[in-house]
Order: sequence, then structure tokens, then C-alpha cells
Amino acid sequence: MGGNGKHRWIFSFYQRSNSSSSPKQSKTQPPHEFLCPISGSLMFDPVVIPSGQSFDRISIQVCRDLGFTPTLQDGSTPDFSTIIPNLAIKTTILAWCRDHHAQDPAPPDYSSVEKIVLSKIQEQTPSRLTSGPDIRVSERELLKAVAENPPVLFSHAVTEIGPSVNGRLLCSTSTSSSSDESVIVTASSPYTPLPLSTRPACFSASGSSSSSTEITLSETPNLKSQSSSSLEEQELVLKLKSSDIFEQETGLVLLRKITRTKEEARISLCSPRLLSALRSLITSRYSVVQTNAIASLVNLSLEKSSKVVIVRSGFVPLLIDALKAGSSEAQEHAAGALFSLALEDENKMAIGVLGALQPLLHALRSVSERTQHDSALALYHLSLIQSNRVKLVKLGAVSTLLSMVKSGDSASRVLLVLCNLAACPEGKSAMLDANAVAILVGMLRESELVCKATRENCVAALFALSHGSMRFKGLAKEARAVEVLKEVEERGSERAKDKAKRILQMMRDRKEDEDDEIDWEAALESGGLSRTRYRVGKDDFAANSTDF
Repeated sequence: MGGNGKHRWIFSFYQRSNSSSSPKQSKTQPPHEFLCPISGSLMFDPVVIPSGQSFDRISIQVCRDLGFTPTLQDGSTPDFSTIIPNLAIKTTILAWCRDHHAQDPAPPDYSSVEKIVLSKIQEQTPSRLTSGPDIRVSERELLKAVAENPPVLFSHAVTEIGPSVNGRLLCSTSTSSSSDESVIVTASSPYTPLPLSTRPACFSASGSSSSSTEITLSETPNLKSQSSSSLEEQELVLKLKSSDIFEQETGLVLLRKITRTKEEARISLCSPRLLSALRSLITSRYSVVQTNAIASLVNLSLEKSSKVVIVRSGFVPLLIDALKAGSSEAQEHAAGALFSLALEDENKMAIGVLGALQPLLHALRSVSERTQHDSALALYHLSLIQSNRVKLVKLGAVSTLLSMVKSGDSASRVLLVLCNLAACPEGKSAMLDANAVAILVGMLRESELVCKATRENCVAALFALSHGSMRFKGLAKEARAVEVLKEVEERGSERAKDKAKRILQMMRDRKEDEDDEIDWEAALESGGLSRTRYRVGKDDFAANSTDF
């Protein structure tokens, strides 16, 4: 009886414990980006469209079936022609549900989503629903979309326009350095030491032009005399949408000139109508048209308010295509545009999901120094978020970047990306497996051949690898890193000295911890665990035996 009573007491206590510790449903509202813009529900199967926006797959399917294109809260109309599974945000949603004790998103019911879409159709087109069938609306929208976005695909701009009549349309590109504006790396990335430019290398703020650029505002008196920006935009759009290639070139060179010298024009001209006209020209088979279109986009993207608008207008896939297969100059501007767009935090995940990481990695080995520079800085900014770091590791970026460091190709800029990768567990593990410690220590040994920025970044990468890694000390000992770090501590820059000092201190602390560890096997054999105190590291650990 006593035994049964004891078991019943244990069982009832277990039940009370479970009931009291059962998770409560969270009343916290999920973040806005976790909700489908159409259904308003937590996304079950999120997908991303070319504009970088995410929707639930079933919502897009219903819109396609009904031939409906919704107008979103920001006034944009999404392009559902291409969808890509957004595994990054799906994982984030599930993690949020787990952390807040909320139920995982349930598969949406087709009929319920259909009702929501039908109500949106009625809100957007009440008059059309009474005058004719729904399909007429979608047909007109489809014809308009085809007219504005011709489905031109190209693998390489094989036809290249030379100088036009009298060589008037070649727009020179200054090789001057980028703007002095810079951004200091903040606490969001504590491992990267360098101030970074915020403008692509392909951008030149100078108003100078060579003799080959003869199109000026004086040749377009209407634009010069009209003070209204809307009239200026209208004139440019007419030129860009012209079927005459010469007119397209004229409009693009003028747009490029205006947006290079007038900051206020970058904001006023970044309108849906002009972006729509510009988007079709980026896919042009005429290399001069394509190059000037992308260069104009770089200028427009310099303003912070325009960066998200440009990504949501579907330019990223076009820039990726140009980076892969465009002319050398088009690739320079495509890399610069991706770098400029990646500066905006809201764009980082979208650019990674849309597939820009692999082409940017490949562009690091371009023959153009500008392409190398802007591709490296684009990868640096994209790798500031965890989802892109994991993607880069899976793409084999670690071995590629380390081989470039060893060969000295853009070593300083490449090390910036490695510093970000070392800050995540996947990247740190891959770098340690790839013998990164020995490579970085070897670079520091050749201090006479390595510039100051590269030395600082080497130390920063080692500092990132040393955090939370039990393997680092052994690998550093094999590479004889202590003597090199002591030399940096004595003779390096202030930033490098600080990092080297902290690495050495960390290694000394771990050595003391190892010396203080006890022999657990001997302690167990001696039976000395009962009510005995042992010193482990710097903490006292009391192990008391308990009978059950």
C-alpha cells in the first residue's frame, strides 16, 4: 500500500507539474513582415517575387487563377510571374512561433483565401465588376504588362553599338575615386575594422564630360525651360519608350547626366513610370543602351529613399543577368548597383534570396578593378545578416575567399566578408576546417608585403574566429600565432593592437582553465564525489551525492 501510495503521489505531482508548465498561447502580435500582404495571415509557405516581397504561395495561386493583380498598401503592384521559396523567412517564422509559444502557421484553405481576394477585387474595381466579366480586367492588365515588360531574355550582349553618328552618344566614365562619404562599422558587425564607402566605384560625382558626350541640356530646350519635374519626367519617358534606338540612347545619356549632377532629380525621377521604362532597356541587346540604363539606375539608387523602391520594382534579377553576361562596363555598373542597393537593410534578404550571391562571388575575379571592388563591398553588406552568411557558406565561399587572400587578390576587401562569415557558427566551422588560422597568420608574417588595411583585417578575422571556439587555440598553436600576435601588439596600428591583445589574453585564460581542470576519472574511482568541493576553472563546483 505504501509503495502504491508513493507511486500515486509521484504520478499526480508529475501531472500537476506538466499542467502548470504547459506553454501558454502568446498574445504577442507577429511582426508585419511575417504576414502575407494579401491574406493578412501568418505565412505557411512563403515565396519571394522579383521585387523582393514575400507572399504565401496559396495567395499568389488564387490571384493567378482569378487573373487578378492586387494593389498593395504602398501603391505597388506585384509581379507574380516568378516565385522563389523563401526558406529564410519560413525558418524565422517557425522560430518566432516557438519562442513565443504560438502555434505554427496552418495550411491556408483555398476557399477562404479566394473570398479575401474576391473582396479585394471588388474594392479595387467596383465599376468594372458591374460592367463586364472579371477576365476582361486581367486581359487588359496582361496586355499592358507585356507592352511595358517585353519578355526579352539574353545570355550575352553580342551586338555592341560603336560610336553613333559623329560619335556623339558615347558617354565617358570618369575614373576618379568614389565619394568621400563613408560609413563607420557599428556594433552590428564588431569584427570589421574599416570605414567603407557608401557609393559604388563606377559612380562619378564630377560634372566633367569628354568631347564624346555632346548631348547637353542646351540641346533639349524644352527640358531646360520647363521648371516642372513632371514635364521633365514625361520628356525622358517618351525618349526611353521610343522604338528608335537613337532616341533611347539620347534619353539615357540625358538621364544619366541629370541624375549624376542633380541630387534632387534622383528623387523626383525615381517614379514608377520612369522605372518601368528603364527596366525594359536593361535587357537591351545593344550594349550602349544596356550600359547607360544600368549607370542611370546606379545614380538613382544613391538616394536612401529610392533603394527599396528600386528593388521592389524588380530590377535585381535584371542586374544579376547583366553581371553574368553583360559587357565589361555593364558588369561594372551592375556590381555597383547591387552594392548601392545592399546598403539598405530592408533589401539585404531579398537580394540574397533572388540569387545575387553566386554571381557576386564570381565577379570578385573579374578583370575590372571596379567590378571587384563593388562586388566585394556588396558581399560585405549582404553578409551582415545571418541568412546570407549561411547561403555563402553553402555556396563554398570560404574556400574561394581564402584562396584569394593567399594569392593577394583584393585581400583587404575579401577579408571584410570573411570577418562577417567568422561571426556565425557555420562560417566559423568552415573557416577552421579550411585552415584559415594558418593562412591568416601567414599573411601577418609577411608584414612587409601586406598593406596596413590587410593586416588589420587579418587580425580582425582571427579575433572573430577565436570567440567561442575550443579549436582555435590548438590551430593557433600549430600556426605559431602567439609570436606573430605579440609583434602586432607591439608594432601594429591601434585597432590591430587592441584585437591582438584580446586574442592573446583569451588564449592565456584558456590555458589557466585547462591547468585548473580536475581528473574526473580519478575522482570517480576514489569515490570522492560525495559532499566534496572541487575547483573547476575559476568557479567552485559542489557535487553532493543524493539517494533516491
